[in-house]
Amino acid sequence: MKTSSKSTPRKFPFRFSAMMLAVLILLLLLCTGGTALTLWQFLDFLKGDIGSVWEWMKYVLMFLVCGLLFILVVAMLIRSQYIITDRELILQFGLIRTRYELKKIRSVRHFMGSGRLAVYFDDMKNQYAVIVVKEEWFGDFVKALREKNEDIGYDFTSPEEEEEWKKKK
Repeated sequence: MKTSSKSTPRKFPFRFSAMMLAVLILLLLLCTGGTALTLWQFLDFLKGDIGSVWEWMKYVLMFLVCGLLFILVVAMLIRSQYIITDRELILQFGLIRTRYELKKIRSVRHFMGSGRLAVYFDDMKNQYAVIVVKEEWFGDFVKALREKNEDIGYDFTSPEEEEEWKKKK
């Protein structure tokens, strides 16, 4: 019997800022309010002339838009993460996935002043991606990447170097 050499993918949850969480919660509230308002208007519509195709389409469209937006926002809140597999770094943001080949990652830089982690790529299409996870997971994230591709470089920029670099720009 053949055993698979694939290892279990490492997952790192996306860290939402307070502002982003507030926007997503606001969207959920708007979807709920939009659905409730549409339902109220639809029930009122059922009491009158229900023969208008345009009115039916309006209500169906409003229910669909509110429902789909609600599903997208809930998916973002539940399934936003970075996944490191044997060959890829996957950014899953709700239902949307972006895949980066590990062999195309050149290096990882930790910006200590701003508390950011950036992954730099060889190809010009994707020059870099900022990784948004808890700062205490930065080391584990870099270690997981380098376990899959030893050629990935790692360095850090001190707060002072970061300020000098910003001034030069």
